[in-house]
Amino acid sequence: MKILEFRSDTFTKPTPAMRRAMAEAEVGDDQYGEDPTVNKLEKRAAESVGKEAGLYVASGMMGNLCGVLSQTQRGDEVILGDLAHIYQNEMDAAFVLGGIVPRLVPNREGLPALDDIARAIRPQGMHARTALICIENSHNNCGGSVITAAQTNAIGALAHERGIRVHLDGARIFNAAAALGVDATTLTQGVDTVQFCFSKGLSAPVGSIVCGDAETIAKARRVRKLLGGAMRQAGVIAAAALVALEEMRDRLVEDHRNAKALAQGLARIDGVKIDAAKVVTNIVSFEIDPAWMETGAFQKACAERGLRVSRYLGNSPRLRAVTHNDVTAADVDAALDIARAVLSNTRAPALSA
Repeated sequence: MKILEFRSDTFTKPTPAMRRAMAEAEVGDDQYGEDPTVNKLEKRAAESVGKEAGLYVASGMMGNLCGVLSQTQRGDEVILGDLAHIYQNEMDAAFVLGGIVPRLVPNREGLPALDDIARAIRPQGMHARTALICIENSHNNCGGSVITAAQTNAIGALAHERGIRVHLDGARIFNAAAALGVDATTLTQGVDTVQFCFSKGLSAPVGSIVCGDAETIAKARRVRKLLGGAMRQAGVIAAAALVALEEMRDRLVEDHRNAKALAQGLARIDGVKIDAAKVVTNIVSFEIDPAWMETGAFQKACAERGLRVSRYLGNSPRLRAVTHNDVTAADVDAALDIARAVLSNTRAPALSA
């Protein structure tokens, strides 16, 4: 039975070009700053988001930690949306390890409202210092929604006027750029730091990067060391990330087309609740009408037939299907056949190996 892996774009396999690059990578000791492949990746990645410097890290979570902790002090407050990945999915690590406090505002279609952010900023005096605002683009827990350059710049202008910095969790920033038809640099102009992942839609096997000005990235490098994240001959994996950065960004629109086709197909299945018009990147968020089937039962039944989807935030009624480089248009059709069969209580057609 063929497995249709829609749980996440983190399940992507490295391409043949990535495997060749890894085998042939020139390496050194990255903790000493002497791995030439890592150095090349950091420079090229920073340029791709319009920043001065970059720091290669093992994961998106570590990238967010380095970005947040390099711009805050113990006792500071950080403003972020209540559905932010940093808050919902990263074990509160920034707050536990950094001694900082989350100041939550409602997410509204992937972005906290500017008025809500303004009201959340602490006045100077007998209050914790508001040091940082965190935003996300594209937004995982809001179904892959995107925010525009104008929206990002408005938050940046508000923050900088108040002496506050802005960190962008841009794990899928190139998906957002592809969806909006703009260069990624236009989506990062208003922020001080940005983290993005090589191991999601870009299909590299491991690694993320945090980018910003040279002074902040120097602080982030110390945070990485504190977290145990300094690496040695990391050029072996950085080589794959370089291929991902150069060769995989343009093809993200294909993932978006497949996601849209999946969303539109799900919308035609009785028992599925979805607003297909809101699907603009590679993440498809949907629910199963409880009158038809319990969410967990649907997820299990699909998995038994070879279709794997994930579930949002524990026992949420929302399910998530993510398209990526290893998902074809034919796989989308097969996934729809399985979902339709499960909800109609008929056996799905067997998938060829």
